[in-house]
Formats: sequence, structure tokens, C-alpha cells
Amino acid sequence: MSRELWCKRFQEPVEYSQALHWQRVLWQYVIEEKVAGVMLLLEHEPVFTLGRSAAREHLLVGEEFLRKKGIEVYEVERGGEITYHGPGQIVGYPIVNLRFWQKDVHAFLRHLEEGLIRFLHNFRVDAFRLPPHTGVWVHHGHPQKIAALGIAVRRWVTYHGFALNITPDLAHFSYIIPCGIRDKGVTSLSLMTGVSYDQEERYLMQEHLAGIMGEVFGFTVRELSGDDFTLILERGFDHERASFLD
Repeated sequence: MSRELWCKRFQEPVEYSQALHWQRVLWQYVIEEKVAGVMLLLEHEPVFTLGRSAAREHLLVGEEFLRKKGIEVYEVERGGEITYHGPGQIVGYPIVNLRFWQKDVHAFLRHLEEGLIRFLHNFRVDAFRLPPHTGVWVHHGHPQKIAALGIAVRRWVTYHGFALNITPDLAHFSYIIPCGIRDKGVTSLSLMTGVSYDQEERYLMQEHLAGIMGEVFGFTVRELSGDDFTLILERGFDHERASFLD
């Protein structure tokens, strides 16, 4: 079986609803075409997402406030609690067929964490895990989360993924109890290094992170062109439609 992980990066922010649709179509493609997987790396416009175990009271502001701020809210099928996505993050959606790797969801999460930790170490950031909490953290004495993870798995194919804070507006995290954890904060790579990374730099970081994820999981990463990505989506949509008709 091919050990090639296809990757599509996006520089401009992608609407959350669009990315969610892509994930579901790509999930169908990965299942039917029997390929290792496709990983999306992108940024979103401001949005809060609530996973399967999310408590609605962890969203601390009302609908009118969110409407004025232009922040959408989605309830989704991933694991975990409430989190924020927005400009200045690297959001990754690895749609991976675990049959090409190992059928172990917990190991998959730990390897995602490992990839993010290695990426941050390249910026001399001492990042680490903090069991039993999922995610990546900094500051051993007073831990702050720098990357959140939450996935879903169906028929041994993953979707949803992670959000790594590069230089987001951290004020948006004050509107929620991030990941339902009240006693720990949130930070970013920009705060850790004192450097403000622009959109072009973040886009290049996506490529670097994709390569690290390939090393961690033992996949060869191949970047998709826009045309290749469109063809894969069309094929996945055909499979999705055929499955519905069946």
C-alpha cells in the first residue's frame, strides 16, 4: 500500500463550513480509493467549534455579541470541548486511513502532538504534553496551551484535527473556557518568541509542519496542486453521491 500523504495548503482564510464540507468529501475519497490520506493546512475566519463533549455554558457570550463580532459557532462530531479557530493559526485536518498506519486512535493523537512539539522546538520553544489533557503546552510551572487537538474517526479514517496558535487574536479565547479547562491559559508562538509572523510566513510554516508530520507518521508528503485537489474533491463527491443513492 502507498505510504504517500497528500497535502493541500491554503494561504487565504477558508470559511469553516467550506473546510468541513471538504473533510467529509475527502473522507469518502480516502475510504473508496484506498489511499493513505489527505491533509489540509489552512486558516479560518473567527469561529468557535463545540465537540461531542462540549458544555454550552463554556461559551461565555451570547448570540448578539457573536453576531457583532462576526464569529460563527458550529457543533461538530469531533472529540473534545469548545475551541476557537481564527486568522493567525495553522489549522490542520489530516484525513488519514489508519489501515495504512496503525489502528490506534490514541497513538494517532500522540503522534500529532509529537509533530507539533517538534515543530515548536525548531523555534526553541520548550513544548510538551500535559496528561490527561490532549494538546500541546508550554511553561512547565504555569502551563498554557499553544495547540488544541480534536478528531473524529469513522471506519478507521480520521478527520478534524488540530489548531496551532502562531499569532492569533488571543482576546477571542476570553469569550470561551478553552477546551473546558478553567485553570490554564492559552498562548501563541508569537508571544513565546516575540516575533510577529505575517501571512506569508505562516503559509511557509505550513509546508515545514507538513514535512515534520510526514516524518513522525512515516509518510512521504506530496503537495497537491489546485487542479489535483479539485479532481480529488470531484471524485470524492461522486463516491459520496453514489453511497447516498445506495
